[in-house]
Amino acid sequence: MGVALVPRLSLEMFLGLVALAWWVGRRGVLSPRGRTWLTIGLVGLVLVRYANVTAPSMMGRPVHVYWDGRHLLEVGKVLGSSWPAWQIATWGLLLVVGLVVLYGVVRVSLEALEIGLRRPDVRYSAQLLAITGVVAFAIHPLGPWDTRRHFSAPILPTVVQQGVLLTQALQPHRYAATLGPSPAFDTDLSALQTDSGPLDVLLLFAESYGAITLDDEDFAAALGPARQRLTEALERAGWSVVSGRVRASTFGGASWLSHGSLLSGVDTSDPLRYSLLLTSQRPTLVSHFAAHGYRTVGWMPGIKRLWPEGLFFGFDRIADDATIGYQGLDFGYWRIPDQASMALLHDQEFRTSPTQRQPVFAVFPTITSHAPFHPLPPLLSSALAPLDAHAYTPADVMQALANPPTAGQATGPYLRSISDLFDWLAVYIDDLAPPNLMLLMVGDHQPPGIIRGDDASWDVPVHIMSAHDSVLQRLEAKGFVAGLLPSHHTLATMHGLTQILLDVFDADSGMAE
Repeated sequence: MGVALVPRLSLEMFLGLVALAWWVGRRGVLSPRGRTWLTIGLVGLVLVRYANVTAPSMMGRPVHVYWDGRHLLEVGKVLGSSWPAWQIATWGLLLVVGLVVLYGVVRVSLEALEIGLRRPDVRYSAQLLAITGVVAFAIHPLGPWDTRRHFSAPILPTVVQQGVLLTQALQPHRYAATLGPSPAFDTDLSALQTDSGPLDVLLLFAESYGAITLDDEDFAAALGPARQRLTEALERAGWSVVSGRVRASTFGGASWLSHGSLLSGVDTSDPLRYSLLLTSQRPTLVSHFAAHGYRTVGWMPGIKRLWPEGLFFGFDRIADDATIGYQGLDFGYWRIPDQASMALLHDQEFRTSPTQRQPVFAVFPTITSHAPFHPLPPLLSSALAPLDAHAYTPADVMQALANPPTAGQATGPYLRSISDLFDWLAVYIDDLAPPNLMLLMVGDHQPPGIIRGDDASWDVPVHIMSAHDSVLQRLEAKGFVAGLLPSHHTLATMHGLTQILLDVFDADSGMAE
């Protein structure tokens, strides 16, 4: 989040100097209003520079003004629920003071530059210097000298790109052809039929669960005991698990892009395509399961406001923060612990005997492992305990809220949040999980770049758990491997996984690779 002072030249500085020298040479002076707007523009470029460098290093992806900007208020609410008010106020004051100081420095520098450029000798020298700088930047591919290492990356391309993206977002009808094809959704779910009836299916999107937890030796070692506990719980229940890797549709955030990709089978790695998808009538896994007699449930404890996008997917029921039925104490902005959400989902949708209800297809994006990985609720030893409104005590909340981590201390809380994910799943499988349940656990994206850097793989683990080995064997034929540790091979993109599941769930599918 800080600023590193690196002595490099700016291409925009040279271009601006040429333009300013030309203007002063013709007009002799900038008008007060022109000076003000030019100062604001230069300050804006400084802020774009900061965003252009900071966003990839923290989130692992470039900034997207239109799509990221609309979530600033929600991000502020998350931070407000995770850090003390005095810290938020201090940083807010420093931000305001910093902007005022920056404006003042740019204004004074611009006025001094303008005064100097009124002298012909200074103006001609400045123009010569600026043109030399532009030529030095431009000849990099043509000569043996690495001139670019003296320059910071230009930011005008970022400004132009954001303008193009904004235009696309505001005129989606002009870009409908970019959505791409959908799977045929012409298979059935016959492979999910058992002697005791159809399997329930729970698609669990594991927030911030990326392949970094496998590829980084320290991370893998830290999570090894929790993975082992989950493995042992599966064995006690008579379940098996197969695992693989897919390439997520996003990195470090924007979970809905991966959710949309898997549910629709359409590549929504570009937010524009996700927006276009919601305006279409494309089939999805939700509509596919519904067409084959399933009750479809969107279990969305992280949705805290109206979610009109949910209408596209066509769930029979959407249970959000307000309607999920949680009566316990709040843990920060993401107030409902995942273990409590799972207990409520089971009690409301899976508790009844499968012979007395429709089979259920439920989609549950977890939230406890969401950045900033604070506060983290305690793990309860019984899967039923969270149904008690007094299961979490005020002391639990106070302890969870204490000592919020800084950006540089987020690794420990992140690893604990993923460890807790394995542990509450193990408790659920031990205590409650019905034998006719198939659980698909899919990581939605890597954690933000502050955890491991922006050069981490976009791969995420996929674990499919069930007591019915026939479906898992079909998955192994598609490249999945037994256990909770997938191979290093990436099986598909997130939207490619949709077709794999459609083939595997159809007993008559040829299972062609």
